Amino acid sequence: MRPEQIKALEYFKQKGTLLPARQIHERVRAAFGTTEEFLAGVSESGARQRPAPGEWCVQEVVDHLVESHRPSVEELRCLLRGERPKDGPVPASLQSRSPLDRPWSELVGELKRLHGEALGLLAGAPEGFPSGAKAPIVMVLNVKNPDGSESPLHWIEDLDWKAYSAVIFRLHEIDHLNQAKRALTAARREA
Repeated sequence: MRPEQIKALEYFKQKGTLLPARQIHERVRAAFGTTEEFLAGVSESGARQRPAPGEWCVQEVVDHLVESHRPSVEELRCLLRGERPKDGPVPASLQSRSPLDRPWSELVGELKRLHGEALGLLAGAPEGFPSGAKAPIVMVLNVKNPDGSESPLHWIEDLDWKAYSAVIFRLHEIDHLNQAKRALTAARREA
């Protein structure tokens, strides 16, 4: 196991499994609120501006969040029933068939609806709810190679409901929010 994986596992434990349920809810709510605030300031034309060839525009980032949050909400529902989800992990780069075909306001509305569902589930999780059931997730970390370059490291990790929420609904959201901010800034520079 690489040092980056060991560090990630410790993060899952400290910022997920060991935190009180209400704190998981608060941290996820804050991440969702920051994303929604940012997206409120993005126009439909701005959301579709490609920052560079081959890179996702803001709309494609939001499409990815919608498409990955949809099954993640169902997986969280299973975990909170004490069950392991039946399907395998949500693919790391999941998108709809045509990410640019949906109206921007509809896509943002769908993301907000999914945020509400996830927050509702987390708000209903009682303190001390056991973390026995686990769901597999695809972890992707950028790691340094011996030559100093970076490359993605993929692996599958089983996480309890608290760690799952901390990673899927907080870290994943923040990572893609930052990607969307960079995409919008780069697209505006190019315009």
